[in-house]
Amino acid sequence: MKQSLRVVLFGLFLSLPLAAQATPNLDVVRAALAKYQNPVAALGDGYLSTLVCMQFPGSSESGHMAMQAGGMGVHFLNGGLIGPTVDSTKPQVLIYEPVGDSLKLAAAEWFVPTAASAQQPTLFGHGFDGPMEGHAPIMPASLTHWDLHVWLWKANPAGTFNSTNPMLKCPVKAYTVTGSAPHMVEHH
Repeated sequence: MKQSLRVVLFGLFLSLPLAAQATPNLDVVRAALAKYQNPVAALGDGYLSTLVCMQFPGSSESGHMAMQAGGMGVHFLNGGLIGPTVDSTKPQVLIYEPVGDSLKLAAAEWFVPTAASAQQPTLFGHGFDGPMEGHAPIMPASLTHWDLHVWLWKANPAGTFNSTNPMLKCPVKAYTVTGSAPHMVEHH
């Protein structure tokens, strides 16, 4: 009887909306970053737009990061937050989805260069992806780093902590770039 009750409760949990499944830590982060729903507020706090909307065709090629096909969106980077430590309420990158002629906040990304930390950082109980090369053209390939994407505002069927989101679509315009999965680098 207990086993069947657990199965029923687990099934109910899976049917809950994304917000109802969120951990309290992610709710705190979402609330702390709410003002960035307006990208102009992000600019005022030192985030600079990389201009292009990044998307990836997916990759399982040896030596490259395993990625599902999907978008990463338009990255707003705050260089003043980059260093060896991370703060859950101060991501180094905000990710926006172009929707019509506006930008909608979709995710946050925590970013640590390998020059700042040779050890894999963790946040929210998840290890960062990497180490990997920088994502051209929005950063030089020589900027090897660790990163963790967290889809706080846009549901991601690939997972809350997946680097790409198959539901995020970059517009077919001049500022959309289809990148290849970054090369993984040796970790010492």
